[in-house]
Amino acid sequence: MKGKRAVILIVGVLLLLTGCQRKIEPISKSGYMLNTFVTVTIYDKDDPEILEGSLELCRSYENILSKTLEGSEVYRLNHRPLGEQTVTVSQDVANLVSRGISYSRMSDGGFDVTVEPLSSLWDFTSSDPVIPGDDEIRQAAAKVGYENLKLEGNTLTFLSPETTLDFGAIAKGYIADRIKDYLLEKGVKSAVINLGGNVLCVGEKPDGEAFKIGLQKPYADRNETIEILDIRDLSVVSSGVYERHFEKDGVNYHHLLDPKSGYPYDNGLVSVTILSTLSVDGDGLSTTLFSLGLEKGIELANSLEDVYAVFITKDGEVHYSEGAEQFLAEKK
Repeated sequence: MKGKRAVILIVGVLLLLTGCQRKIEPISKSGYMLNTFVTVTIYDKDDPEILEGSLELCRSYENILSKTLEGSEVYRLNHRPLGEQTVTVSQDVANLVSRGISYSRMSDGGFDVTVEPLSSLWDFTSSDPVIPGDDEIRQAAAKVGYENLKLEGNTLTFLSPETTLDFGAIAKGYIADRIKDYLLEKGVKSAVINLGGNVLCVGEKPDGEAFKIGLQKPYADRNETIEILDIRDLSVVSSGVYERHFEKDGVNYHHLLDPKSGYPYDNGLVSVTILSTLSVDGDGLSTTLFSLGLEKGIELANSLEDVYAVFITKDGEVHYSEGAEQFLAEKK
């Protein structure tokens, strides 16, 4: 029997699934969480309970890591009592703080896990967006600084009462990795996890073919791709200025904020896509490399093992780190 499925990602990349001979039709389930549509598709098992378990797992992590859901662990940390400096955190929060500090150091603060005062100041989803005032931005930027975090095991110390956490740039990747772990435990060997811009492929298609991942053409219709990649057992994550953004007086204001200036980056890049084994790395590195710009971003990507990057610049040119072009699908 021939089946044909197309899953369109909300942010950055498109998943293109072509039909093939198979005994089991793929099964899929979606839900709205993490402020996006989450979809899990399984190709080698007809077990809806596994899909349900995957979405339940995603929801449970949202209830831990969201900065906006009252009662979440991160919300409680960000609204800790005045004077409460040292706290014991869950293993998941400790893992993300550790990753966040690592990427913050790697980018010299271009990525910063304590960007919450700024990210909460800007609203890129409003129907009538407003640019924050210069004084507001300066005051918020002054509160940002990953150096004010000290992590020892599960003990987290805030060295400033104004330091708060925002895992928005790495949480989806971390959750995708945990869903993959769950699927593997259930015996799934062929699946695609799509967390609104974070695509994590489990294995390959049952017929041995690669999954087709289309990189969205910036500012174009989401069905329009600029490149198509052949992906097996890898994560593909994109960060771009065309995702959450608004335009005022001819200027594009987007969600990729420079923690130092408080304003969106304007460095000639339109998007960065990362191919990596772990989706949390793709998440963190897509923002990290974007913050560094094209030249330094490619230099960093080339220094990392089993990490590949695709950069798109304002002039529409596509640039690849070493080895990234090997994933380009043959054009027919």
